[in-house]
Amino acid sequence: MRRIVITLLAALSCACAADPSAAEDISARDSLGMYLEPADDLQLDRPEPEPERFFYHGYGYGSDRMIHPLRLILNGGFGILQVGNRDNSLSGIDYETGVENVWDNLRYPFKAIKEEGLAEFVATQILPFSVNSKKAYYWPNYTLHLIGGGMSFRMTEEWFRDHRFPHPTLHALLTISAYHLLNEVVENSEFVGYNTDPIADMYIFNPAGILLFRIDRVSRFFSRTLNMADWSFQVSYDPWNNSIENNGQNFVMKYWFGSRERYGLFYHFGNHGEIGMSIKRENGECYSFGAGLIADKLVDLSDDTKLRSLTAEMVPSAGFFYDRNNSLLASLIYSKSQDYMWRLNIYPGLFSVKGVSPGIFLAIDQDEKVRAGITLSSIPLGISKSF
Repeated sequence: MRRIVITLLAALSCACAADPSAAEDISARDSLGMYLEPADDLQLDRPEPEPERFFYHGYGYGSDRMIHPLRLILNGGFGILQVGNRDNSLSGIDYETGVENVWDNLRYPFKAIKEEGLAEFVATQILPFSVNSKKAYYWPNYTLHLIGGGMSFRMTEEWFRDHRFPHPTLHALLTISAYHLLNEVVENSEFVGYNTDPIADMYIFNPAGILLFRIDRVSRFFSRTLNMADWSFQVSYDPWNNSIENNGQNFVMKYWFGSRERYGLFYHFGNHGEIGMSIKRENGECYSFGAGLIADKLVDLSDDTKLRSLTAEMVPSAGFFYDRNNSLLASLIYSKSQDYMWRLNIYPGLFSVKGVSPGIFLAIDQDEKVRAGITLSSIPLGISKSF
């Protein structure tokens, strides 16, 4: 229909031009100029350009290859099971109580805040100014929920778009919502009482993170300037113990010095934080190392059995990382936590056997027991067994 209209307008213009009086009315003819452009210039048949990618690149190797909505839900939703005094067994989680208590606190947020105290809630959960490190709950709120959660939303949206899902934004919202809700339920588990942590997460930091990373300029800054990427572990299932193993959502940032970008600051974080240096080769391969602290076990600081105030005891950690184009290929992490003392993750793409490139993880705990697992990139959950 549009081509027919264009043809009719062109014919009308030619007919007007044949009339000397029409030649004097230049402004009238110019007003039709926007309709007389060639169809190619109007881009009638051209598809809309693909949105810019920031956090999912579709590489066939490394941690980027492992990005998957279900893997994100498992790594993030069961993230609290990484700490040493939480049982990794899925049967040890009281899902029913967790759902009910999280819902009660979200349904009546002001009751929980009043029980804790508004000043205490703001000082420990919202404003990043508390000098008491044991009550600096705002730190994971900003790093994992605001920045990490926002980045994960944008990354998942890009994954759904790349895999040609309809309504990728809606799918990403549903994925992130499932991840955050599962995270709160697993953290709550059997506890019954007031808990302001899900209030700060679900009503403030999670929505703010999504809105923040919907802005291209923000995503571009974290992606291009800070080189942020998802370096999550290869989550696995142990059918012999009905447990989740090697789980955890991790992020990395690198800030390069100089125009050649060969050396830079390195920061690796999740339920931990290691800071160090990165060295990059011209072919995109990069070696990073860092040291810092990791959450060892949870401690409830509240004397009131009806009020929860959890904090994590921190112990030293260090790691070495090898990636290509910011897609992690291998990592070796040491920590003094009650869980894994040594943890090696080798991601798909580092090596292949008869055309198959699996992901491998090996771990040694504090009792020197060995755990091994294998993951295929096409399956979001690997298999693990202790020896």
